[in-house]
Amino acid sequence: MDPLLNFPEFKLDILKEIGNIGAGNAATALSILLDKPIDIGVPKVKVMPFDQISNITGDSEQEVIAVFLAIEGAISGNIFFILTHRSARMLLASIMEFKATKESGFSEMEQSAMQEMGNIMAGSFLSSLADFTHLFMYPTVPSLAIDMVGAIMSYGLFEMSQLGDHALLIDTKFFDVQAKEEVEGHFFLIPDPGSFDKIFAALGVPSE
Repeated sequence: MDPLLNFPEFKLDILKEIGNIGAGNAATALSILLDKPIDIGVPKVKVMPFDQISNITGDSEQEVIAVFLAIEGAISGNIFFILTHRSARMLLASIMEFKATKESGFSEMEQSAMQEMGNIMAGSFLSSLADFTHLFMYPTVPSLAIDMVGAIMSYGLFEMSQLGDHALLIDTKFFDVQAKEEVEGHFFLIPDPGSFDKIFAALGVPSE
């Protein structure tokens, strides 16, 4: 049986708190970047089968913009920052008063800005996680994809699927406080299965 299915509730609560701290830091970084208040929803911690992950944002065939980074260092895993087209346009307009250069699609400059946004958020998230656990970790160079969410998630999780049938997701949504609307952004932290013991050991959590 996949070990993630035996996770006790108190460990899920600890991971939820980790997600809450990290997402709060990422939201602060996004707020500074956009020069507007950004709020976050309560992070959701889920153990999910890989074949269901592609449906996490609702429609696996919806085309989205995704920034993907791997985590390296003391722990490993993946980070995804996924946005709808509408939300991406809204954020780009806030960063540097970007206006759409095309009726559809995104220019190279817009894609570069999205990559940098994901890089800043992931770096802020991991910085807070490193401070919390005293473990050294860092993100890889971000990659950007514009594709169906199912295809993006499947590609990013291919290697992890060799290690088990399930993954643990820490999912956070972001909100534009001034506009009083959801940015429709998902920030996923998906640690590799072998990283959990290191995280809990660093926090002094008993193995059983």
